Amino acid sequence: MFCVIYRSAKRDQTYLYVEKRDDFSRVPEELMKGFGTPQLAMLLPLDGRKQLVNADLEKVKTALKDQGYYLQLPPPPENLLKQHLEGEGKN
Repeated sequence: MFCVIYRSAKRDQTYLYVEKRDDFSRVPEELMKGFGTPQLAMLLPLDGRKQLVNADLEKVKTALKDQGYYLQLPPPPENLLKQHLEGEGKN
């Protein structure tokens, strides 16, 4: 199984995985509006892989099979001040 990964033109660190290059027919229109013009990031073989860097491999495969796409959102921002205060015991 291969997938094609696109980077969002509107949202930093947001990626859309689809089954075929330039085929967004199964992606909801509202999602595409918010995503912006997709920018090709890479073609990626999923078979034989044990993991992906920033996404759960099984969730990606299931989403591609069931709904035709997988949306990878950026991780939540770190609250360094909160971490520092908790480390200092001042929370």
